[in-house]
Amino acid sequence: MADVWTRKGGDSAPSAQDRGQVPGPLVGRERESRDLRALLENHRLVTVAGEVGVGKSRLAAEAVAEAVAHGVGECVLAVGKGRPAAEAVAGVGAQGAGPRVVVVRWPEGRQDAGSDAGPGSPVSLTAAVMEAAAGVHGRRGTAGVGAVADRLRAADVLLFLDDVDPVHAECVGMVQTLLEFVPSLRVLVTARRPLGLGGEAVLRLAPLSAEPTDEHRTAPAMKLFLDRFLERAGAGFDAGDSDLSSVADICRYVGGLPLAVELAAEQAARSSVGEVAERLKEHQCWLSAPDMAAPRHRSLRDAVAAAYVLCDRDERIVWARASILAGEFDESTAAFVCAGGGLAPARVPACLTRLAAVGVLTPVRDPGGIREPRYRMAPAAHDFGGERLREAREFEVAAERRAIHFHRVAALAESLWSLGSQPQAVRLVLAEAEGLRTMLEYAPRQPELAAAALESVLNLWFWWAVYDAADEGRRHLLRLLPMCRSDTLLIARGLCLAAWLTAYGDPYGASELLQHAWPAAVLTGDDATIGRIAHVQGMVALHEGDLERATEQFQEAASTIPPHVSGGLPPAVSLAALAVTQAEQSPRAARRSARRALSQPGIHGDAWACLVARYAQAFVDHSDGRTGRARLRAHRALAALDGRLPAPHGCAALRDLITDIDRGSRSGLPTATVPRGLTGVAIPAQAGSGIPG
Repeated sequence: MADVWTRKGGDSAPSAQDRGQVPGPLVGRERESRDLRALLENHRLVTVAGEVGVGKSRLAAEAVAEAVAHGVGECVLAVGKGRPAAEAVAGVGAQGAGPRVVVVRWPEGRQDAGSDAGPGSPVSLTAAVMEAAAGVHGRRGTAGVGAVADRLRAADVLLFLDDVDPVHAECVGMVQTLLEFVPSLRVLVTARRPLGLGGEAVLRLAPLSAEPTDEHRTAPAMKLFLDRFLERAGAGFDAGDSDLSSVADICRYVGGLPLAVELAAEQAARSSVGEVAERLKEHQCWLSAPDMAAPRHRSLRDAVAAAYVLCDRDERIVWARASILAGEFDESTAAFVCAGGGLAPARVPACLTRLAAVGVLTPVRDPGGIREPRYRMAPAAHDFGGERLREAREFEVAAERRAIHFHRVAALAESLWSLGSQPQAVRLVLAEAEGLRTMLEYAPRQPELAAAALESVLNLWFWWAVYDAADEGRRHLLRLLPMCRSDTLLIARGLCLAAWLTAYGDPYGASELLQHAWPAAVLTGDDATIGRIAHVQGMVALHEGDLERATEQFQEAASTIPPHVSGGLPPAVSLAALAVTQAEQSPRAARRSARRALSQPGIHGDAWACLVARYAQAFVDHSDGRTGRARLRAHRALAALDGRLPAPHGCAALRDLITDIDRGSRSGLPTATVPRGLTGVAIPAQAGSGIPG
């Protein structure tokens, strides 16, 4: 694929006028509050780290306010009205004999309020601390760290440096020096990432849980939403109110991020909970509230932008391009998708590490482990990155690279399945399920990706058919088939798989699909597809109660599907189905068919086919009155399954068979029909175009 990346980077957070509403009390942070108090008592340097909007300043301000409540005084640098840290501390009087607290919160929208120092200049933070310590406001001198150390060399001092991300490097140097020369000094820092100094105690603040816990019957994120909603709307929810489910959805959509939850509560108070939940399904950066205390917190987009502008060019590019990936992704996946346009693949892992350090990405696998790191992008950062990707006009290129990658994932999964490594194939699909689903959902919007997406669906046949995902697989097929009319082999296989997935619940819809699949398969001369069509026809006949026709079709399928063929069900499954249909009328033939199924080449490397064949054996034994042997076979088949993986198709039938044996009843064939009025399969328009039939 041509290398057409064009991303240049460069964004800024919009500024806003200061407003003064103080946020409500902390919700759901009882454990973190206790942990922070303990850290402050036992460490000289404590950093509260976490992503934008997670509540670092609020939590730290509560701890500082408690210290001030028992202190001899405080000195606050008033760099902006209504800031959470300043308000939480300044409202407490001087009492007791505790520490003296010096609070410095870095101003928003500029690097150094009230001085000519440029962004990140060496004197900016030092001058701010000096001003706060001296209690002299409005003047910024050029005092060095030594002068600050002299000023802070009083008895017990707690220096609270809030939101120092814009001057992170300077903060590291200054804090290191101050701790060395002022033995009595303690420092509390809030930032997206730790300072990285020796002896630093780090409290990493995660978003609130959106699911109930043992400690909280109501999910903490939901409790925060309801508290803020009631403050603004002045109305309540009944315990059985249907809006509670929408509240739970909102909290899940925003990942429990406190800022996003509060903004959503503000929006819900103006409109409705249901409307907000519906909009958040698609996007969340639109969330805003003009009354939030910090200007950048009045919009979720502005809050994330404040972090974005602090990233370097490569980090911004990786952030934007990696937003095309849904769910969890590996380092190698990101390297393939994000590289290009001057960004070498080798530089991507370092960018991922730095983005994880500032909360844009969440590691879901130990970065120091044997396996490569794995990440998930925070919901707000994901939406913001998608906006940047579209602004750079790179979304289509990113979607193409994503399609290429997940096409390879699907091909690898099918190869693992066919070669006898079925547990590995299932684990791979489970790990990449969100990414695969997103790619397949988007493919119809970009016609040039349809063929690769359809091939991916076909490679994942075992996931749809064996692991009860038939509805999803059929939906993808029926959307993609009309876009791939020129490839007859692909069409034949796609229609056959769609019919197979449909036959489980709608035999009449499957018959309609087979009418289109048969001529396409014959024209291409694909024996495997022809045999699999016969198998589906046997399933339809079985549903209709036509055992004679079902037997003929399963016999044809077993003799037509070549051994060792990949891409669909093997002949052993058709032989097992044949044994089941023969069980009542020809027990001897049924036992012979079941034995043939278990003697097929490679059957013991195909765990699912082996399971189905053993079910057929147990079914035949039970039908023939050999209940003890049938029960033993069924239990052995179930015991051979890997309990760490989803149960494959056939497990429920085995359990039902054991129940029938224990009750002394006979298992019946699945002969119930589906009324024609319930068929719901829409045949793809012109799916068989150009194929005589």
